[in-house]
Amino acid sequence: MPRFFRSLFGQVLLALAIGVLVGFLWPQQAVQLKPLGDAFIKLIKMLIPLIVFCVVVHGIAGAGDLKRVGRVGVKSLVYFELVTTVALALGLVLAFVFQPGAGMNVDPKMLDAKAMGAYVDNASKLTGGGTVEFLMKLIPTTAISAFANGDVLQVLLFAVLFGCALAMLGERGAKVSGFIEDMSHVLFKTMGIIIKLAPLGVLGAIAFTVGKYGLGSLKQLGQLVVLFYAAVFLFVAIVLGGIMRFSGFSLFKLLRYLREELAVVFATTSSDSVLPQVMAKLKHMGIRDSTVGLVIPTGYSFNLDAFSIYITLAAVFIAQATNTPISMADLLTILAISLVTSKGAHGVPGSAIVVLAATLQAIPAIPAIGLVLVLSVDWFMGIARALGNLIGNCVATVAVAAWEGDIDRERAHQVLDGADVPALEAPNGAANPTPAAVAAA
Repeated sequence: MPRFFRSLFGQVLLALAIGVLVGFLWPQQAVQLKPLGDAFIKLIKMLIPLIVFCVVVHGIAGAGDLKRVGRVGVKSLVYFELVTTVALALGLVLAFVFQPGAGMNVDPKMLDAKAMGAYVDNASKLTGGGTVEFLMKLIPTTAISAFANGDVLQVLLFAVLFGCALAMLGERGAKVSGFIEDMSHVLFKTMGIIIKLAPLGVLGAIAFTVGKYGLGSLKQLGQLVVLFYAAVFLFVAIVLGGIMRFSGFSLFKLLRYLREELAVVFATTSSDSVLPQVMAKLKHMGIRDSTVGLVIPTGYSFNLDAFSIYITLAAVFIAQATNTPISMADLLTILAISLVTSKGAHGVPGSAIVVLAATLQAIPAIPAIGLVLVLSVDWFMGIARALGNLIGNCVATVAVAAWEGDIDRERAHQVLDGADVPALEAPNGAANPTPAAVAAA
């Protein structure tokens, strides 16, 4: 077998090609392969709460200086809000300029409300009670329930408190800190075993999509989808590319370094599936453990760049498609509401539609039933959402690390240039998990 196809990247690309072929030639059988993709995602999500907990606790306890951890947290949140606002504004501007929904002349009364039932219910749960209720939901009923429910934000809150307590205990907490570090190595090794199944997951996801929607669905997705992909591309190339350049690094080299993870996300439309590998690769670049452990998990809920573009773009699209006049005040309201509703939706079933429904509920002028219009193309937009969100969080980690001085610049440039750089050593002398260790058993 050629060396290329022995790599995870090569195997994923091969699975993509086979999935498209199977979906085109045998569509009925291809639809039945959906459980392969679903099972792969479930296996990944099974470990994510534990991995987030171990990485965050070890990073904070190992940092020792809680003031530094606090600075990283505050700088991360400031960065997230600024960049997310830019993303939301970009979606509004592009929708207003290109008007993808203009001319559709859809009568909201003719749309099927049954398709939106579950999404509207989840939207009510997401926004019920406002900001206070949202903050209360960050606190789990018990520490165990946070892990049982797979709520990353709740796990993150508990992990930060636990890590700070360990750091304050000093030597008395060394045994617990060492155990958690060892546990993280076990979890990364377990993830390495699961990642070997990525090609099967990709095959199932792509075969199902092509089998259900047809081969033409991959190239003719409509003006809204094309505009969304263009918006994400512009945001990544100009905004994120500018941030990387300002930080002293190349966005292109970072994307090349993360090509395997991006290929998996492209096929599964889920950035959850590569969370451990991404964290391992960023640490391998020379970014401090505590910075990676704080920025990446927090960014999964607070730094959804492409997701933010989608919310504002789709909201204005629905208004245009249903001939609903919207004023500048309405546009600013959409922007303000989206800043709140886009937070904490990670892990909510059908999160994109749910958050969009929650946004429209706050703007009565736009008929929420118009969400039915975007349901049919939501999966395709999900590809760009997942890719844009992942790239945005990786860039955020590099930017915050550069801002705080938590990155070994020489090592980072060597890694991004493709040099064979040895693994970093953990404080106890053991080797930290390398990207290869995560991607292979």
